[in-house]
Amino acid sequence: MTISSSLNAGVMGLNANATRLATISDNISNSATPGFKRSYTDFSSLVLQQRSAAYSAGGVRVQTFKDIAALGSLITTGNSTDLAIDGRGLLPVTDGTGVNSLAADRRLMMVPTGSFTPDKNGNLRTESGLFLMGWPADSTGTVGAVSRNSGINLEPVNVGASQFTAEPTTRVNLGINLPAEATEPGSSGDPFSLPIEYFDNLGRSHTLSLNFTPTLGATSASNQWTVEIFDSAGDPTTSIGGLNLEYDDSVANGGRLLTGASTGGASYNATTGLVTVTLPHGDVDIFIGRPGQDEGMSQLAAPFSPTNVTKDGSPIGDLQSIEVDEQGFVQAIYDTGFRRTLYQIPVADVPNMNGLRALNGQAYSISADSGDLYLWDADSGPAGAVSGFSIMESTTDIASELTDLIETQRAYSSNAKIVQTVDEMLQETTNLKR
Repeated sequence: MTISSSLNAGVMGLNANATRLATISDNISNSATPGFKRSYTDFSSLVLQQRSAAYSAGGVRVQTFKDIAALGSLITTGNSTDLAIDGRGLLPVTDGTGVNSLAADRRLMMVPTGSFTPDKNGNLRTESGLFLMGWPADSTGTVGAVSRNSGINLEPVNVGASQFTAEPTTRVNLGINLPAEATEPGSSGDPFSLPIEYFDNLGRSHTLSLNFTPTLGATSASNQWTVEIFDSAGDPTTSIGGLNLEYDDSVANGGRLLTGASTGGASYNATTGLVTVTLPHGDVDIFIGRPGQDEGMSQLAAPFSPTNVTKDGSPIGDLQSIEVDEQGFVQAIYDTGFRRTLYQIPVADVPNMNGLRALNGQAYSISADSGDLYLWDADSGPAGAVSGFSIMESTTDIASELTDLIETQRAYSSNAKIVQTVDEMLQETTNLKR
């Protein structure tokens, strides 16, 4: 009956607006919750097939969803591990049970932002108990081949094991000028010494000494030098290798290396310009230059000048801070100035962000509606950059919610009035028998 359909439509209107009120209450209560995504209600009409001239009201349907794809404003904080995605995508996290679980048994979730701090074991986690996940990097800071369609290669980000570090020296670059006058007849023939500090695999400091001795020409400059290499980690008086160098004094290539030959325990490669010497902690490459090229060592009419001597490696360093760059690389910074890449945090994305299943703590998980997971490098493809020292604000707009609250209240009262009116009409119909 038409009057019955009016009653049903009014009741459905009450239920629909009650649902909308619930979403508004949720939005307002979480207006200050970082990373909260606003919930929406979508009303759609329900039409009944009209079989007679009398009209039957169908009512209204209501559906709710979270606008997970919406982006909140980023606010700056003082914590380097406060992270947010500046653009599309989410950060991978797991819960407390997943920290010590196998990768196949670990629960993978995602959050748009999080204030991560180390727990007692050094794992970065939020106060709500969500642990940040990333791909571990090797000793060179490189992340190898990883699965991008699953979290099988993700691990909880742990910074506790990196409290101290030492990086052994593996390469030395020599930018030195040898004085051309030193090889002329009548010169003193005194050697020139260059001490170079290096670090072994335990972070201990040692000295590599290079002695450059000129060969005096009989009637003109010989342009030849003998180099001996000494290591303080062993017998500092015994050479561990050497070189015989000759420099070009022609118009076209004056001052450049002409030939080089290694002696003793050293090995010179003219193609790369590297001299390899074996030290107690392993081989070290010393770049002196390639024949005919400007890089490395030179012989010009200028004083002995070690103008650009560099090396890699570092002594024992104490962890000072953790930072995350825009590409998602987690870097440990030590008091020696050394930086070490520990993890790379990918950005999780799905075809339908609003199809993700909402969980506690502003976390989300994959569902049938969201589509398959893909892990992007941050700031590549559709994925946004990882922003450190940042927290994403709630997407709730208080002014808009209060406006919706007024509309919902009026709509609820109107539907209640329909129910009241139908009740009065039915009462009037009942009174016809009297």
